[in-house]
Amino acid sequence: MNALVLDLDDSVRGLPDIMRLKMGDWQEAVRFGCSWRIWHEFRARLETLLPAAHGPVLMGSGDFHHISCLLIERQRQHDGLHVLVCDNHPDNMRFPFGIHCGSWVAHAACLPHVARIDVVGVSSSDVGWRHAWENRLGPLYRGRVRYWTIGVKSGWTRALGADVARNFADAESLVSALARELSGTSAPLYLSIDKDALHESVARTNWDQGLLLLDDLLSIVNTARPRLVGCDITGEVSAYRYQTRWKRFLSALDNQPAISPDDLAAWQQQQLAVNQALLQAIG
Repeated sequence: MNALVLDLDDSVRGLPDIMRLKMGDWQEAVRFGCSWRIWHEFRARLETLLPAAHGPVLMGSGDFHHISCLLIERQRQHDGLHVLVCDNHPDNMRFPFGIHCGSWVAHAACLPHVARIDVVGVSSSDVGWRHAWENRLGPLYRGRVRYWTIGVKSGWTRALGADVARNFADAESLVSALARELSGTSAPLYLSIDKDALHESVARTNWDQGLLLLDDLLSIVNTARPRLVGCDITGEVSAYRYQTRWKRFLSALDNQPAISPDDLAAWQQQQLAVNQALLQAIG
């Protein structure tokens, strides 16, 4: 099945033979986060545009990663679905105003057909003890969400269960352990990739970045591929100034940097090479 682009921010460049769904008019409403009212309106619009069957979905900046929740929701025919998220952040954080790119995993974990979500490649301090209170603890305690971290001390999670977080000293150890675990089950698998899990030397994104190299990510894809029933890719780099004050405020709190036009062009070229490698590996 062919890949497609949800073209919200005009950041997925250089892939000419690919279906594009023009959705730029939703960028301000959905980017970073939105209320539940807007979310339901966006879901209804997306349902009218998405074909019944399709390949990997490229969604632009990681600011749109919460759209993965809608794509996973569409996989309801696959009961016992295992979701694998490659991300530098847990995306299981508290957000009281609706849903946003850092809170969606908790909502996806509540879907009845989802058995478990593994978030792998996390090196962000979001899972450190200083930010423990910001994480949604329910999905962790119930075993619906697990963290696979690199170089982050998350000992506080042991109070929620022995298997809540797996900590690794380096990317190589994580990738090897993940390969062993994935090979031991035949459950249907949905793969969600945020390229901020990659080291910034591989491709720059809108967020602070992790420690995976491209070969690490491709190895994860190759291990997951026999069980894949769906996939999405975020983590493009794009420049945008929010019109709404609260989004400007929250994005500033997250230290999202301004990007010069020259850097943007160069970084999008890096992104193209990564996208081509990922799409080839996914097949």
